[in-house]
Amino acid sequence: MLILNALTIKELYSMKDCIEDVEKAFCYGYANKTVAPIRVSIPHEKLGAETLYMPSYIEPENYTAIKVVSIFPNNIKEGRPVLQGVILLTNALTGEHVAVMDASYLTVLRTGASSGVATKYLARKDSKVCTVLGCGAQAIGQIQAVMAVVDLEHIILFNRTIERADVLKEELHSIYPDWKGTFSIQANANNAVSEADIIICSSKSSTPLFDGTLLKKGTHINAIGSYQPEMQEVDVQTLNRSNKIVVDTLEGVLHEAGDFLVPQKAGLWSSDSIYSEIGEIICGKKVGRETQSEITFYKSVGIGYLDTMVATSVYKKAIRNDKGDILIL
Repeated sequence: MLILNALTIKELYSMKDCIEDVEKAFCYGYANKTVAPIRVSIPHEKLGAETLYMPSYIEPENYTAIKVVSIFPNNIKEGRPVLQGVILLTNALTGEHVAVMDASYLTVLRTGASSGVATKYLARKDSKVCTVLGCGAQAIGQIQAVMAVVDLEHIILFNRTIERADVLKEELHSIYPDWKGTFSIQANANNAVSEADIIICSSKSSTPLFDGTLLKKGTHINAIGSYQPEMQEVDVQTLNRSNKIVVDTLEGVLHEAGDFLVPQKAGLWSSDSIYSEIGEIICGKKVGRETQSEITFYKSVGIGYLDTMVATSVYKKAIRNDKGDILIL
């Protein structure tokens, strides 16, 4: 069995690689060549934390995997990672467990790549300003993915705790030292949204972050933070103003996404308004953005087969490049 840590994975696998793999995986999903049961969430209520278990299988790749991710928000107070995870990869032809790898970095990468794929098909090609609402663990992957597919000029950061936005801004400066664009911090979410061509929602908020009536025509939104029924990052005005609402999977969002479930339960919105899954657009069954003025909205709660896809790719690269540590069981 091969053991791969985060540092080795970073050396082997880029956001560009991940976007390509995620796009391919969504097509596999659309073609019913994947198996991905709804993930199991084990709450740790006293700590406001949870552990998620996500098994999946991709038939054309002949690999299965299970990812286990723990999300402990209070860890940040003690200098520990909020998000920690591992992936166990299994050869589906032999049953051999071939690799265990750090999943924390890969989760950020593939969650970002999902939004990157959506941005590629749904955002305006001339988008220049990106607003990030929520500067936690997932934000960096979201920004990297959008920057991989759109030529941005300005990134606006908003976080309810402004110190976290400062930290992310410095991290971005270190990652993109030669970028000609600019970063700024905005203390008011509505002001940040009103300037944006692309909006990233990556918080754990239980109430909408901004007033949807302030969205400019032509805006694209990637909403990835609300992944539980009680969470809500966007208001019903955002949903009602969106010309195309696209999701990673219907099953996942209608089971978990509070952004949809809260207004639907209140009778203010219907899931019939969902335009398509992203795989339908990638595979050419439906069109993505059609006009410069339409507002597009992408909702993702994550799907396990993306983890299997990226883990398989990382494992194959590691074998080709003789990377990782061998564990004999």
